[in-house]
Amino acid sequence: MNEQHCDVLIIGSGAGGGTVASVLAELPSAGLRVLVLEQGPKLADAEFTGNELDMADALYESGGGFLTADGAMTLAFGRLYGGSTVVYTGTSLLPPARVISDWNVRGLDADDLQRRAQKYLVQNYVHYLAGHEINDNNRLFVEGARTAGYKPEQFPVNVSGCMGSGLCNLGCPNGAKMGTHRVQLPQAEAAGVEAITRAEVLRIEERAAVVHVHAKQSAEKGEPSAWAPGEYRVRARMIIVCGGAIGSSALLQRSGFEKQLPQLGHRFTCHPAHILVAEHAHEITNAVGFPKSYYVDRAAEEGFVLETCMYFPFTTAKNMTGFGEEHSRFMRAFARLQMILVLACDRATPENRITIDRAGRPVVHYTFTREVVDSLVAATRAAAQIFFAAGALRVHAPTAEPTTIEAIEQHHLNERIDAMHFLPGRTSVSAAHLMGGCAMGESRANSVTDSFGRVHGVPWLRIADSSLFPDALQINPYLTVMALADRVAETARSDVAELRAIPV
Repeated sequence: MNEQHCDVLIIGSGAGGGTVASVLAELPSAGLRVLVLEQGPKLADAEFTGNELDMADALYESGGGFLTADGAMTLAFGRLYGGSTVVYTGTSLLPPARVISDWNVRGLDADDLQRRAQKYLVQNYVHYLAGHEINDNNRLFVEGARTAGYKPEQFPVNVSGCMGSGLCNLGCPNGAKMGTHRVQLPQAEAAGVEAITRAEVLRIEERAAVVHVHAKQSAEKGEPSAWAPGEYRVRARMIIVCGGAIGSSALLQRSGFEKQLPQLGHRFTCHPAHILVAEHAHEITNAVGFPKSYYVDRAAEEGFVLETCMYFPFTTAKNMTGFGEEHSRFMRAFARLQMILVLACDRATPENRITIDRAGRPVVHYTFTREVVDSLVAATRAAAQIFFAAGALRVHAPTAEPTTIEAIEQHHLNERIDAMHFLPGRTSVSAAHLMGGCAMGESRANSVTDSFGRVHGVPWLRIADSSLFPDALQINPYLTVMALADRVAETARSDVAELRAIPV
C-alpha cells in the first residue's frame, strides 16, 4: 500500500471542506502539509455542457437518484470537486438566530455564526439580483404571493457574471456560480494546499485514512487524479471530515466509531420537498434567467418554505406524481409551466437516521411524520393559491386526487389537497438539504462532537459540514455550513503548535 504523510487531512471539498481548506491555507507557508481528498472528479469549464442527461452522473451521487431505504424519497447531493456548491442554486441566507438558539448547543452562538457567515457573503460575491435579471417565473411568484397575502422575499445569491442560462443545478457552464470550486479551493491551492480528486476514503484508522484512488475511465468527465490509481494509507496529525451528512456519518460508521459514539448517524433531517408546476396560457421565461430568486418563509408559523425554482424536463417529469395522460399533459406544456419548490421543515426524530449496509455503503432511513406530511400539504395549498393568483390555468398537486386542479376549483383547495392523498412511494418527494448524523452537543450520550466539531474522545478527529446540525435549519444551509466550518478550522489552526509535536 502506498504511504502518504500530512499534518492536516481534509476529507471532502464542498461547503465544509472548501472552507476549512481556505482557513488553513496559511499552514503550508509555515511548513505544514495540508491535503484535501475529494471522492469525485474535477471538471474543466468546457465539460459543463448544460445537458441534463450528460451531467447527472458526472455531478451527483447515483446520478441524482440516491434513494432512502424504502425508496420513498430521492436525495440529491454533489460528488465532485466543490461538492454540492457546484450544483446548488447559490441561495445564501445567514444562519437564523431563532434556530441556532433552539439547537441549544453549549458554546454555539448565533451572533458568532452570523459574523463568520458575513465573511463568506463577501468572499463569494453574494448579492441581490437587479430587477432586469428577474425572469417571468420569479415575477409571477412575487405577483401571486402578494395577491394571495404572502410576503415574498428575495434570495441573495453568490453569482458573478451570471448570463441567465438557468443551468445552476447542472453546474454553471459560464463559471458564474461562486462555490468553493471557484473561490475557496483555488485560493487554498494557490497557497500550497494540495487537492487530490477521485480519492475515496474507505475508512479512518488511528491518525490515518485508507484511501482508494480511482482511475479515470475513458467515458468519464473530469481530470485524472494527481495520484496514481491504487490503495493509499494517508497518515495525518489531524483529520477533518467534511463529507456531508451522509458521507461523514457513513465514513465514521465504516471506521468503527459507532460503538463509542452511540448518536452517530442519528438526527438526520432533509427538508422533504415537492416540485409543483402550474400551466399558464402563455409561454413564460422559466428556462431562461436565474431560477431561484424569491421565497416565502412560513417555517416558524406553519413549518414550510416556498421557493421559486426551475428544473429541466427529466427532473421535472420524475418529480411529478403519477403517470399517463395527466402527467403527459403538463410535460407537453413545459414552456408554459410556472414552478414552485415546497419544503417541509422536518425535525430530528429517532427513526430518521443514517446507517451502513454490509458493504459499508450508506443507507438512509426516513419515515414521514404526521407533522411533515401536514407541512407539505399546507405548503402545497399555499403554492396553489400563489399559482392561481398569478393566473395559472391548472396546477399539479402531488397531495390531490386527481393531481390536476383546474382554476375553477381554486376556492376548494382545502378539500382537494389533503394529507389522505400522501402515499409514500407513490407521492413523489425529493430532498437536497441533507443535515445531521454527527450532531454537536455536550457529550457522547447526546451527540458526536462538541460545538467546535471535535469528536468526543478522539482529539485528532473533527467534523465540519452539515452533519453537525443537531436539528433542521429551516432555511437553505449553505452559509451556515461555511460558518460552522470556519469555526472548526479556526480552532484547528490554533492547534498548530500541538500538531507539530505529534509523530505520524
